[in-house]
Amino acid sequence: MDYEKMLDSGIKEIPEEMIHKSRFEVPKAKGHIQGNTTVINNFYQVVADLGRPKEHLMKFLLKELATRGDLTDKALLLKRKVNGVAVNEKIKKYAEEYVICPECGKPDTKIIKEGAITFMRCMACGSKHTLKNY
Repeated sequence: MDYEKMLDSGIKEIPEEMIHKSRFEVPKAKGHIQGNTTVINNFYQVVADLGRPKEHLMKFLLKELATRGDLTDKALLLKRKVNGVAVNEKIKKYAEEYVICPECGKPDTKIIKEGAITFMRCMACGSKHTLKNY
């Protein structure tokens, strides 16, 4: 058997979910409700996975979820009961607006401020897009 045939047979044996897996997946928030407070336990891990400042993501979530909140050294506390699905939808929306490049779809972006205007610059394709201020 020559190399090309062996390679083709090996590729056919790879499971479908492994072939189409993206290298970046939007992180999921994990937490619980404690009284009237929603605690997002893995907030710092979400921030690290997205590669954005914790204050920026926190401000976005608080505005989108219409609630007050506090940041502790271990978690984000939302001052009302919030469904986990709603929190994860907002994190996905944040990633689409502030992390993933609208041109090439890659997460290799940085937020750059030039004067009063904030841009998202893609390190993969070089595109530059203005952002809404949060």
